[in-house]
Amino acid sequence: MNEIFDDSTLTEIAHLICGDEPPLLYRKGFEIAAFFQRAGWDDVPEYDGTPRHKWARELLKERQEDGVDDAERAILRLANRLEYYNQQQEYRATLKRLNEILMLDGRRVGEEGGQLALVRCEAGFENEVRQLPRVELKVSVAEVISDPELAASVQLRLDEARTCDEHGAYTSAVIMLGSLLEGVLAHAAQTRVAGVRMPKPLGNMGLNDFVDFAYANKWIEHDAKLASALVRHYRNLVHPLAEKRTGHSPNRDTLDMCWPVVNATLNDLAATATAAPQAPANGGRGRDLDTPAQRPTPASVARRRPGRGAVSGP
Repeated sequence: MNEIFDDSTLTEIAHLICGDEPPLLYRKGFEIAAFFQRAGWDDVPEYDGTPRHKWARELLKERQEDGVDDAERAILRLANRLEYYNQQQEYRATLKRLNEILMLDGRRVGEEGGQLALVRCEAGFENEVRQLPRVELKVSVAEVISDPELAASVQLRLDEARTCDEHGAYTSAVIMLGSLLEGVLAHAAQTRVAGVRMPKPLGNMGLNDFVDFAYANKWIEHDAKLASALVRHYRNLVHPLAEKRTGHSPNRDTLDMCWPVVNATLNDLAATATAAPQAPANGGRGRDLDTPAQRPTPASVARRRPGRGAVSGP
């Protein structure tokens, strides 16, 4: 691509390579030289004892002036997980700061053909760039699911999705998130009293049905309902033929859009859990407020009057 970077951008990139500020990955002088070699640079000089940041910055500027892609290679190497063996915190901090720097110039780290690449984006500060909102998970799975055994299973899927994310298995991560989303919504439908009747038997409902049902009962908000369509679409790629038909495989951008949906749904379900009583023995089908049989009748009122004796029932 032979990208041209502003001097101020190269200065900040040199800071990231040196890693002087925690939690960035610190590199000694000889480790910086080895880093450039791993980035694919030819004829990397030995570190000469110059202050590390100045040395790294001047090398970046020289290579750019020579008209080669070495500055771009160094940037993409900074975003490569292989640089951060067992150092997740350092990797995430570097990638976040790297994209903050690049976005000022209308670029960010993304993927093309399954490989890391610099892609164009709207230039500006990160919080000004149009993107899906970052939604943090503010609750635990146990606050959403009352069944301890099911909660443990859902937590495992959440952990596995994170593991897939960390290792670049984006398709697997998205499928896991879709499965998790359906599981927690199905649990809500089964255990909460609903003011709206289920559209079909519980066993015949799919993710779309559960989302609509949860929204109709005000267990999740409108943003979670709308955005869940994205997770549902990519969750269906569990079928390889579906992936072939779409002509697209999930990548990091896909996963970055799906995480907020799951987090928002879990947050909403936890927030409404205290207001949602347990479902009756009718399987959670909910009350039909227009059914006459559910209104008080003279006979039912008489049975509740004092002195009429106890009425046995199930």
